[in-house]
Amino acid sequence: MLTPKYPPTDHAPPPAPTASSTVPAATASAPVAPVPVSNRPTIQLTPGSTLALVGGGTAVALIVGTVLVSMLLAVAITGVSVAICAVVLRSLLNDSGKGR
Repeated sequence: MLTPKYPPTDHAPPPAPTASSTVPAATASAPVAPVPVSNRPTIQLTPGSTLALVGGGTAVALIVGTVLVSMLLAVAITGVSVAICAVVLRSLLNDSGKGR
């Protein structure tokens, strides 16, 4: 029940020897398979698109930084205001307990 289950092992055939392997070319009987060509288009960056990517990344970093700093500032202001309220309440409760 608690033993791990491993995926089945891959039974792929070993790669065919190439002409640059240690086996001499005269004794190599397996033909070399052609390299498959991808049909996906490659992305070519022009100077304008690179500049746009850098500008967009900078804008995102500035926006995220601004949001994080404002959230930190909100937490700090809330903490200070809660501390001031606690001091005022403590002084009011101490004064009422002394009969003033």
